[in-house]
Amino acid sequence: MTHRIFLVEDHPITREGLRALLAPEKDLAIVGEADTAPDALSRIGECEPHLALVDIAIGGSDGVELTKQLRALYPDLKILAVSAYSESVYAERIVRAGANGYVAKQEAASTLLDAVRAVLEGRLHLSESVRERVVGSYLSSNSASEPSVADLTDRELEVFRHFGHGLTTAEVADAMMLSPKTVETHRVHIKQKLGLKTTNEFIQRAALWTAQNEV
Repeated sequence: MTHRIFLVEDHPITREGLRALLAPEKDLAIVGEADTAPDALSRIGECEPHLALVDIAIGGSDGVELTKQLRALYPDLKILAVSAYSESVYAERIVRAGANGYVAKQEAASTLLDAVRAVLEGRLHLSESVRERVVGSYLSSNSASEPSVADLTDRELEVFRHFGHGLTTAEVADAMMLSPKTVETHRVHIKQKLGLKTTNEFIQRAALWTAQNEV
């Protein structure tokens, strides 16, 4: 399978570098580019990428706000932040906004490729130290006000876990040999039990719970 990738980056030289890095990878293909948030929002729907590589410093908005908008519009889109900014400052912000990971531009090219594939596989990509802090902070901030995942039935927990791995509704249905309608019913019940109001909240809670509990 060839994974479709969209670049959101306002520096031409950096975009060229990303193209050069990804081009030799037979399972990855760049299907579109944008240098501002408005351009990204208008083009991503046409290109139908599996993954968006998003810089935090872009014209017309910033990567955090763009990530929130993309997550609301395209719940199944994987988003990986690629930035020169400090991971310790921005990683938690971008993950809470809906991103599936963060990688610094200073990292080796192999690290970026590993991050791309990890996110495409439905895993959360962060450095180990930041990952522990982000996951711990997110779950502890919710523990006092939200019911526990332990309140889910076995079937609901399985659905929750699959979504945490980045699967779509159709993929969860196929994996569990259920109808998509049944999976959606389970998701509604899970959201109610965990006090989650939006699809974004559900996806983030599932991804972070899975990251903490399935090493």
